[in-house]
Amino acid sequence: MRIFVTGAPGFIGSALVPQLIQAGHQVLGLTRSEAGAEVLRTAGAEVKYGNIEDLDSLRDGAARTDGVIHLAFNHDFSQFQKNCDDDRRAIEAIGEVLLGSNRPFVITSGTAIAANVDGRLSTEDSPSASWNPRGASEASVKELTARGVNTSVVRLSQIHDTRKQGLVPYLLAVTREKRVSAYIGDGANRWPAAHISDVARLYRLAFEKGEPGAIYHAVDEEGVTMKAIAEAHGHGLKVPVVSIKPEEAEAHFGWLARFAVHDMPSSSAITQQKLNWKPTGPGLITDLNGMDYTQA
Repeated sequence: MRIFVTGAPGFIGSALVPQLIQAGHQVLGLTRSEAGAEVLRTAGAEVKYGNIEDLDSLRDGAARTDGVIHLAFNHDFSQFQKNCDDDRRAIEAIGEVLLGSNRPFVITSGTAIAANVDGRLSTEDSPSASWNPRGASEASVKELTARGVNTSVVRLSQIHDTRKQGLVPYLLAVTREKRVSAYIGDGANRWPAAHISDVARLYRLAFEKGEPGAIYHAVDEEGVTMKAIAEAHGHGLKVPVVSIKPEEAEAHFGWLARFAVHDMPSSSAITQQKLNWKPTGPGLITDLNGMDYTQA
């Protein structure tokens, strides 16, 4: 099939595009830059210039292909609400083009959206949490599904290798700045995680085999503690590891405090069963311990 991939030269996209091509698909990749275009050409993909705020570029890409995988998202979390609004509009624009067809539309969300407040694992059936504005994207997906669009959602955990790890690099940036690696309280709050190689395979399976309206969780480790993450950073940067009080979190972490304080364990048992997806990559702490901390 010919697949339109937004965010194609990005962290996940650069792992997904070769996987799709190896599986026999053709890829039309969206990029805003010549550097991104070169990444796509090297991988064997066709290039389409545009971005998620250019809705006409999204509509055109969707119209020219047999389905869409939407990865693109602005990760400047200092303007998180705006980015979520842009994401919702992008999903709606693509969805309108796919109305009346059975072409697959795989959308990206996050397991944090479904985080429970009682310490239980969130599952693919968990509803969006009210504190996370990205939940509006999932609401738009439900509306498109009700109108007959063949949608599915991949909720991301902390997707990692030794270069990037979801939100974790933002914690590392704070640690570099403050010269102390901090966690909140006892540091027992957890973030789920999965290796980039496993996640690329999950997106391909969701596109090829996904059920309309399904939600899938990109989760291998159900919950890595913030204390363990802080200890890995402290060891890598050779700085003290300390506990701070919850009331100190915003002053220390800034915008990241809203995430750093949450306990967000998550399960992918349903995903693994439905798609026969079995994660095999290394764990988050293994990748953090394998990083080159001399590179800022």
